[in-house]
Amino acid sequence: MTIILKTTPVISLVDIDRIIEMAWEDRTPFEAITFQFKLSEQQVIELMRSELKPSSFKMWRTRVQGRATKHQKLRVFEAGRFKCSRQKQITHNSISKR
Repeated sequence: MTIILKTTPVISLVDIDRIIEMAWEDRTPFEAITFQFKLSEQQVIELMRSELKPSSFKMWRTRVQGRATKHQKLRVFEAGRFKCSRQKQITHNSISKR
């Protein structure tokens, strides 16, 4: 099954789950979601609004608004960023297997 939003392309349920997961992560910037899924920040917000319960969306929106780590230009660190050993590698818009 796939979901079609007003301003976004057709997205599979697996991709929607991954986008929601990336949006909730503190250290994943919107630019990473744009790079991997070709969705703008506004499209991610629209997707979150349609997929989450209203209370969950409000909590996420409050958490993300103004957070420097969610925007690449506002980040103060580049080299030496924390990366979990269980985090998957992203290579040219596809997730590589271990």
